[in-house]
Parts: sequence; C-alpha cells; structure tokens
Amino acid sequence: MLFSSKEKLKVGVVGVGVLGRFHTKLYKENPNVELVGVYDVSSAAANAVAKEFGVKPFESFTDLANHCDALTVAVPATKHYETAMPLIDMGKHLLMEKPLAATVPEARELVQAAEAKNLVFGVGHVERFNAAMDFLEKNRSNTLFIEAHRLAKYPPPRPGLHRRGTEVSVVLDLMIHDLDLVLTMVGSEVERFDAVGMPVLSKTEDIASVRLKFKNGAVANITASRVSAEPMRKFRVFQTDSYISMDYAKSTGKILRKSFLGVAVKKVNLCEKNALAAEIADFVDAVRKTKEGPMIVQPKVTGSQGLRALELAAAITEEIDAYNKKYDLYRFRKS
Repeated sequence: MLFSSKEKLKVGVVGVGVLGRFHTKLYKENPNVELVGVYDVSSAAANAVAKEFGVKPFESFTDLANHCDALTVAVPATKHYETAMPLIDMGKHLLMEKPLAATVPEARELVQAAEAKNLVFGVGHVERFNAAMDFLEKNRSNTLFIEAHRLAKYPPPRPGLHRRGTEVSVVLDLMIHDLDLVLTMVGSEVERFDAVGMPVLSKTEDIASVRLKFKNGAVANITASRVSAEPMRKFRVFQTDSYISMDYAKSTGKILRKSFLGVAVKKVNLCEKNALAAEIADFVDAVRKTKEGPMIVQPKVTGSQGLRALELAAAITEEIDAYNKKYDLYRFRKS
C-alpha cells in the first residue's frame, strides 16, 4: 500500500539519554509524526521518558521497530553497529547519532546494508543545520583557510555509566562535527595531515589538534577539547576576497570583504533556530517522500557523508595513537 501524504510517519527512539530524550521531545512536537514509543537498556530511563512524553516504553528495540517506519538510534557509539544492523535488516529507515559507528569497517557495512535495502539513512551531524553553517555553505567558494575551535567542559558523571562521549576519543566525540563541516566547506580530498592529542581525565584522548592540507591547496586547523574551563564553538573562514568569522553557538558573526574603498565590515545576525529540530524535520521529510515514491530521498547528511567524516576521524586518531606510543606519552594516561 502506498504511503499517503496525509499519513503521519510512525517513529521510535532507541536510547533515551540526553540526546535521545531531545529526539523524543522533538518527534512528539512534529505534526507529521506519530511517536510510537521509546526503548533503552535502562528500563528506568525508558519509563521516565515515556511517561514524560506520553508514549509507550518497549522491552526491546526490535519490538519497538515492529511498530515503526523509522527510528532514531541514540545509543553509545560502541553500540551503534549491533543496534542498527538488525533494524536495517528489518527494513527500517534510520537517523543515527554521530559518529556513525565506533569503527570504519562497522560504519561501511551499515552504509552498504542500508543502500542495499533502499533505506533512508541519515547521520546526526547537527551542526550542518546550525544557522551559522547555513550562511557559510552559501559563501564557501574560494575557501583557502579554515580555523575551528570546539571546546567543552568535561562531561558530568553518570551513575553506573561512563561519562557521556568518553567511550571514544574527543576526535570522534567532538572534533568529528568540525571535520564534517570542513569537508563540506572545502569540497576537496585531504592530501595530508598532522595530528596530536592526549588523554587527560579519561582513558581516551580528551584534547586534540589537527592541521589538514587539501588537494586543492586549502588548509584547515581544527582543535577540540572536552576538558576546557569555558565552552567555545567558533569557525573562521579565509577566502580569496573575504574573512568570515562565525560563533555558531551564538549564531552571530561578521564578514570582512575587500571593497573599492578598502575593507568593508558587515555584522551577521543570524536567526536563532533549533538545529536538532531542523535535522529531525529534514529526516522525517526524506522518509515521507521516499515512502510516497518513486525515488529514494536521502536527508541532508547521508550515511556516506557520515562515513566520510568517520574515515578521516579514524585516520587522525590512529596518527595520534602512533605518536603517543612512539614517545611513551600514554604513561600519563588515567588508569
């Protein structure tokens, strides 16, 4: 039976931690969606979120999937593959939180399986939906140099669980956002890079920095930290005739552009928007259009793009690991 444009899309959320709860809330508010229910390995967490939003908590994610057209997967990255693959086998459209998977082989297999099933397969690189990035993507021609800083405080403790994100390096936890943005802005393959990073409070890297050089001559310096005193999310772009500075946490910035009289300065006051709500709306729209047929419509950030960012992030973590082992820097690692 063909999907009617008047039907609501039946969705569920697998994993209702901080991000999963936000997904649940935004699906509940989306007029094109019927939120079927939620699942979490912690029945207490699932029950609490289900009660908050007036939906059913399911005892297994496959049982939830049996009642859904599409699902968000917001479990820890190390559980992405074992969660997503059964859902793909069931023919379910998926929005995966980033990173796509904990390893490149797992991510590649997920992408290939979703393609073979003709599924909508999106990855939650939410910064692509930030108002600042909307502006930058429209002004990305002739990009020569990018500088990105993403600094955050150390995640708070969670009883019985690791601190959020620390199951993977800060490269896969935070820097991968900016790797995706830089790859989108530059539009060229990476020629070479140099990376450093160190664990500080966790067993994986908590701070890292990389310098990327692209085949078209562009260069990018990216720094990420989850042990900073003050949060920062800034993105600076130098182009052939202008300099664009964006604070995409505040959705503000400025443009300096060469003019006949010298340098013209323009402040950019971008409209605030909920980037996650925009990401979910984009995913829902892609699934609805796909179900209406006849074409497969993918969301703004596809599985292939998520894989591209993960491949670069994995290569960076491998170089950091080799450097730290060479100089015995892991002797400082937290036990």
